[in-house]
Amino acid sequence: MTLERWERISEWPLMIASILFLFAYSLQVLTPGPAINGFAKVIVVITWAVFAVEYLVSLVLAPKRASWFFRHLPDLAIVALPALRPLRLLRLVTLLSVMQRVAGNALRGRVVTYVVSASVLLVYIAALAMYDAERMAPDATIGSFGDALWWAFTTITTVGYGDMSPVTATGRVIAVGLMIGGITLLGIVTATLASWLVDKVSEQEQSKTAVTADHVEALRLEIAQLRTELSRRAPQDAGSESR
Repeated sequence: MTLERWERISEWPLMIASILFLFAYSLQVLTPGPAINGFAKVIVVITWAVFAVEYLVSLVLAPKRASWFFRHLPDLAIVALPALRPLRLLRLVTLLSVMQRVAGNALRGRVVTYVVSASVLLVYIAALAMYDAERMAPDATIGSFGDALWWAFTTITTVGYGDMSPVTATGRVIAVGLMIGGITLLGIVTATLASWLVDKVSEQEQSKTAVTADHVEALRLEIAQLRTELSRRAPQDAGSESR
C-alpha cells in the first residue's frame, strides 16, 4: 500500500463522511430533540473516526512524515475541529471537467468553481455555527437560522450592515473566521478576474501585432516585386536609348 493508492481508495469514503457529518450537524442545530440529537451524535462520532483513521494512515504511509505533517496541517484541523469537516466536500469539484478544454482556462475554471463551492459551504456552515452559539444567549440579535444566514451573507461579502452581530465569544470567533474567509475569497475572485482581463488584452495585442506583421510582409513582397520589375526593364530602356 502506497500513499497515492490509499488516497485514491479513501477519496469517496471521505466525501460520504463529509456529507453525513454536514447532515448530522444540521439536524443537531435546526431540529433539536433527544432522539434526533442521539442519532446525530452517532453519525458525528462515526465520521470523526473515519477522518481520524484516514489521517493517521496517510501519516504512516507518507515517505517523509515530518514534511507531510506540516504540509497537511489543514487535514489535522479538519480532524481536530468538527466544523471544518464539510470542507472535504470541496474535493468533489475535481471531478468537474466542463471547463477543462484548454490548460489555462481549465485552471481558471477550477479556481472559480472552488471559490463558489467554498463560499456556499462557508456561508451555510458559519450560519449553522453562529445560530448554534447565539440562539440561547441573552440579548442576542441572531435569533433564528434565517437571521444567521443573513448575517453570514453580509459578513462574507464584507458588507457588514451591523444590524446583527454576535454577542458570545464563540460567535465572535466564528465571525472572525468568516471575515478572513470572505476577504480571501474576494481576493481570489479579483485575481482571477484580473488574470482573465490581462489574457484578453494580451490576445488583442497579439492579434494586432500579427496583422501589422502581415501588412509589413505584404509591403516587403510588393517592394521586392517592383525592384525585380525595374531591374528587368532597365536593360530594355538602355537599349532603346542607344538606338
